[in-house]
Amino acid sequence: MGKNDKRFVWCESEGVFKCTAVIVDTKTGVNYLFVQSGYGGGVTPLIDENGKPIITKRIVQ
Repeated sequence: MGKNDKRFVWCESEGVFKCTAVIVDTKTGVNYLFVQSGYGGGVTPLIDENGKPIITKRIVQ
């Protein structure tokens, strides 16, 4: 990865004051769910029905 490459890409996002977004790590392909409401928020990896992380193989920026 070059200096200007972004490690994380926001793939989907909705809301203004309460934000829910799917973020993809461009290095590993792992998908994360980010939720923010007011001053609080959290992030967690998305997993499939077998408990394995959801991986995006090709990331278009």
